[in-house]
Amino acid sequence: MLRTPDESADRSPEVDERLLRAAADDPAALGELYDRHAKLVYGVALAILGSPDEAQDVSQEVFLTVSEPTAYDPARGTVAAFLTTMARSRAIDRLRRRGRSVRLLKTWHEATPIAPAPPSPHERVAAQECAERVRSALAGLSAADREILELAYWKGLSQSEIAADLEAPLGTVKSRCRRALVSLRGVLGDLTG
Repeated sequence: MLRTPDESADRSPEVDERLLRAAADDPAALGELYDRHAKLVYGVALAILGSPDEAQDVSQEVFLTVSEPTAYDPARGTVAAFLTTMARSRAIDRLRRRGRSVRLLKTWHEATPIAPAPPSPHERVAAQECAERVRSALAGLSAADREILELAYWKGLSQSEIAADLEAPLGTVKSRCRRALVSLRGVLGDLTG
């Protein structure tokens, strides 16, 4: 669409309407419409989104939309108001999508178990030394005391179940368990803190 020098300087709503109608078929009309309203559209999007990159994306979407036949109705307001409303709507839609994305990421993060960091070489050596000390301390117990601790801690049996399993009085099981734990504490006390 060729413009006369008077028309390009004219900021009237009628010129905006004419440019909007021609924008679908005439890239020059779209360019003129862009020159006239890009700052306004960008400013609205930036105020809502707070991100220059997203505001530029919204501005581009708005002007791409008006490069096709639109549902603009002059009775409802000016072209500037129409473009501003489009920019506002698209910017708010982006905020909503951003909020959904953040919620989804937060939910995913909370649902994803965090794998423990692998032990360092120093931690592995320390764990091996500790395990060797515990095995040695257990080997130092009597066979009967060690059997009671194994049934209690490795098989998870209660003292009553151990007494029934060994066919021993409950009091004997309790005293052997206590004696074994006191013996282990004496040997391994520095490991417990």
